[in-house]
Amino acid sequence: MPFPYEEFDLAGVQTYPLKSRASKARIEDFGRPIAPSATIGDFVDSLPNILAAASLKTIVRAIVDAKRESGVMWAIGAHVIKTGLGPVLIDLMQRGFVSALAVNGAAVIHDFEIALAGATSENVDESLGPGRFGMAEETGRLLNRTITEGVAGGLGLGQAVARFLKDKSPQYARSSVLAEAARLGIPITVHVAIGTDIIHMHPSASGSAIGEGSLRDFRYFVSNVARLERGVYLNCGSAVVLPEVFLKAVALARNRGLALSGLTTVNLDFIRSYRPETNVVTRPTANTGRGYSLVGHHEIMIPLLAGAILDADSRSV
Repeated sequence: MPFPYEEFDLAGVQTYPLKSRASKARIEDFGRPIAPSATIGDFVDSLPNILAAASLKTIVRAIVDAKRESGVMWAIGAHVIKTGLGPVLIDLMQRGFVSALAVNGAAVIHDFEIALAGATSENVDESLGPGRFGMAEETGRLLNRTITEGVAGGLGLGQAVARFLKDKSPQYARSSVLAEAARLGIPITVHVAIGTDIIHMHPSASGSAIGEGSLRDFRYFVSNVARLERGVYLNCGSAVVLPEVFLKAVALARNRGLALSGLTTVNLDFIRSYRPETNVVTRPTANTGRGYSLVGHHEIMIPLLAGAILDADSRSV
């Protein structure tokens, strides 16, 4: 039968003193204004100890500690390279905050074009219609040849391209993340999905070389991940390939009895996506470590993170 129109009786509602309640936002955690002459460290310290700002501070501390105790791995998608962050990453590499790098195939292409021409990222809308998209001569010919010859010589795909850029030293090599990795001896691995990169459209592309080189790099990558006990792993700008590769590497390391306890993982991208949140932030750290997600534009967030790391490191010496 239908209920009647009857107001709920509030006469017996119970209350409690406000100060007796456990509250998530407390005045001691609030942000504070900073002086015009403040350093990047002052700025980070001034942020609220709440939500993403608190996570940023914890991540900075974890990276500074991992530099001394274990290692810091960076997984970089193509967007990070083409938004002009190579010099920021190179500086972190030179200062010891990068133990190993992992990138997808498109990141290699952007870095390679930057080294050769000082420019990258074509206008797809303009070039797709006339059939010119992805058809830059040097990119297809030189990269495919470098991969084929390097893999035939026993190198991984990342080693092959990085060594080529270091040895040939093209005009803008100083802005190349891969060239600097080779110069510093930092391992760089490339993880490719066949058909996703413009160099696969060229007749000189070798499926056997690309596949063998990328599989070899996956095994190098697993060895790098296996060293991250109390280390830090950052996934920046890869929504599918690198999170999937990372999860498999964690699975293999643990299959061999390596707990990866104390692992800190970070996903940094301008949107939240299922695979990074699940395969980087949540699953690998469950019951053993800490996972964090920072949402923001790479061209702002990565320089901010880098500056905070360097300031915190200078103050901890």
